Amino acid sequence: MSGIRLVSIALIVAASLLANVTAHAAQKKALVGGRLIDGLLGPPIANSVILIDGETIVAVGTTKTLDVPSDYEVISTEGMSVLPGLWDMHVHLMINGHSDYDHWDKTYAGRFATEIMPASAEQLLLAGVTTARDLGAPLEDSLTVREGIESGRIPGPRLFISGPFIQHEVDPGTEAFRWAVHGVRDARNKVRMLAEAGVDVIKLIDQDEMTFDEAQAVVDEAHKHGLPVVAHSHRPDEIRRGLRIGVDNFEHTGLAAAPGYPEDIMELLRERTATGRIRGGPLYWTPTVEGLWNYDQVIANPEHLDNDCWHRGLEPDTIADIKQSIESPKELLYFDLTPKRKPTLINKVTQLREAGVVLLIGTDSGIPMKFHCQSTWNELEVWVNVMDIPAMEAIRAATYWPAKMMKVSDRWGTVTAGKYADIIAVRGDVLKYINLLQRVDFVMKGGVVYKQDGRAVER
Repeated sequence: MSGIRLVSIALIVAASLLANVTAHAAQKKALVGGRLIDGLLGPPIANSVILIDGETIVAVGTTKTLDVPSDYEVISTEGMSVLPGLWDMHVHLMINGHSDYDHWDKTYAGRFATEIMPASAEQLLLAGVTTARDLGAPLEDSLTVREGIESGRIPGPRLFISGPFIQHEVDPGTEAFRWAVHGVRDARNKVRMLAEAGVDVIKLIDQDEMTFDEAQAVVDEAHKHGLPVVAHSHRPDEIRRGLRIGVDNFEHTGLAAAPGYPEDIMELLRERTATGRIRGGPLYWTPTVEGLWNYDQVIANPEHLDNDCWHRGLEPDTIADIKQSIESPKELLYFDLTPKRKPTLINKVTQLREAGVVLLIGTDSGIPMKFHCQSTWNELEVWVNVMDIPAMEAIRAATYWPAKMMKVSDRWGTVTAGKYADIIAVRGDVLKYINLLQRVDFVMKGGVVYKQDGRAVER
């Protein structure tokens, strides 16, 4: 072999090694200077340093206790609150604020996986939501979008999916994302199909309209496959039945305009929360209150509906269709009972907290006038400024506890060594001013920066 060729090979090898070293170095990042709210119970950490290698946090300390190695890229978080990426435990990627569900389902079913759900996912991520639980969508579309996010083709939060609802009966035209059950065997088969397809959670509604054995079969089969069950709590008997069959997580506050939960339900809740570890863990509840609480304010000042953050990823005709559907917020039948429900919300949330359930941040994002780029911070704001829930408790309900509920707290939910580098930052003191979360300045998921200095990092 000639000397020239040997030199050429050596240069190629050296260049390859240099490229690998450079790429590896680019994966190493240090977030330096911010006030860290790590998701644990301790006080915030001032002048924090977070070292990240690839997708993983390798060390957490302060500017006095942890040196930044020379091969790390330094990203300043000075003057910022730094916290784990938010979770939203109740989103609907297949809808984007349109007021007419029947029209939406017929018009956009063929575009869920290619336009609608990817747009929803990206909007959530840029709002600081690095993990979301998508509760209700066609199975294949859910699997496709989740895989697209995992592979990096679609920017979006880590997804936990339910696929279709499991319920007693379904309306014509909704069969793609709502599955009726008829008998115990059918209930088990439907859950088994979802489990074998790879869903992460089973969503159960109208369990009070099923036979007891059908509802019990749904929960038993889900638990057999290691899947938690989330269930609606709109009616008293949905809650009573759900507690008897072993539901893990209730959704919404429910009970329409009733002023509070009946005493027999409160007694059942107190009994259930008193046996948390024996029953496999706490009882979780996702109240989704903000859409109801703020409806009258939307009527009084609908200006936020014109914020174009919810346009991202959507086609012009889709945007125009959504706009025309919400031109008259006060006329939407979806909210016709809301004025009577609003006065009950503080009491219901207070009842749940006093009963000892663990509340989780979830928004029902995607319902009429609820956009994925706004929903999560709006929910947090109502928790803190209306429901008088301490900001630290609310943040843990959007970080630590969701990861605990989904049994992934070994890798998610806090900013600690060994966990995924899912981190957000906002300029200012988020514990004093929770509304700062409406403008997340920095978003990192798995060590990849998706938003910096308040602007999306285009890829």
